[in-house]
Amino acid sequence: MTGTGTARALDPERGTLDKAAGENFPVAPFFLPRAWRTDLMAVYGFARLVDDIGDGDLAPGGADARLLGVCPQDAEDRLVLLDAFEADLRRVFDSTPRHPLLRRLQPTVRRRSLTPEPFLGLIAANRQDQLVTRYETYDDLLAYCELSANPVGRLVLSVTGTSTPERIRRSDMVCTALQIVEHLQDVAEDLGRDRVYLPAADMKRFHVQEADLATKTAGASVRALIAYEAQRARDLLNEGAPLVGSVHGRLKLLLAGFVAGGRAAVRAIAAAEYDVLPGPPKPGKVQLLREVGVTLRGEG
Repeated sequence: MTGTGTARALDPERGTLDKAAGENFPVAPFFLPRAWRTDLMAVYGFARLVDDIGDGDLAPGGADARLLGVCPQDAEDRLVLLDAFEADLRRVFDSTPRHPLLRRLQPTVRRRSLTPEPFLGLIAANRQDQLVTRYETYDDLLAYCELSANPVGRLVLSVTGTSTPERIRRSDMVCTALQIVEHLQDVAEDLGRDRVYLPAADMKRFHVQEADLATKTAGASVRALIAYEAQRARDLLNEGAPLVGSVHGRLKLLLAGFVAGGRAAVRAIAAAEYDVLPGPPKPGKVQLLREVGVTLRGEG
């Protein structure tokens, strides 16, 4: 076990929160008010931990399972862990949760009058990941994103006190786009987990077989498919981008960072000529800053 792995095993809360630096978008940047940063990191801790449970990426040693009251013999059973995590989430709203990340979340829930629904959606998405590993159509994938991604944007709006029906609609577009982009970056990694988030109907249209996704470099058909899905994500980002102009101040910069992170990631995929199989194409800081400027000006 590496030093980092040891630290995560000893302090799973810290290890989970440290993953914020690796996301495609800023989680709780320095320019936000301290109270917002505190609450956004609490929400992030929940979202990151539930994804780690669903992906089997918990810190080694079983600390999270013990904190959730899961028996050692069930510590590797993701559905059991998700059930225990959901039970602990419900304690956030009516008693005292067991897991430190959920205890950290409780003041945020009370301060911002958050409801259980978006949190339950994220748990449901990870439960679905254990049962559904292929998606037949794009609409099927969108329904998954409604659970796996859109609740995060809705929570950001709730934490910042800026929720309106129109902002939620635009936020859902941005969050779905970010989820699709992440799936495109992680095609090879997801396949290694026996998951394919490229719609089967689109794969058939572009004459792509699953075996084509298991190669070291993408052929022309795979690249054409990835380009097609990347354009869908780009279109969703463009449709959702007016969300940025609907708010002011530091929140505007935060939301611009979300949109820009997605746009920069799409550009990185394009710069790799849509060959995502060797590893996730990632944008550089200069590209990200350029996209922030474009988004703030309402361009792109």
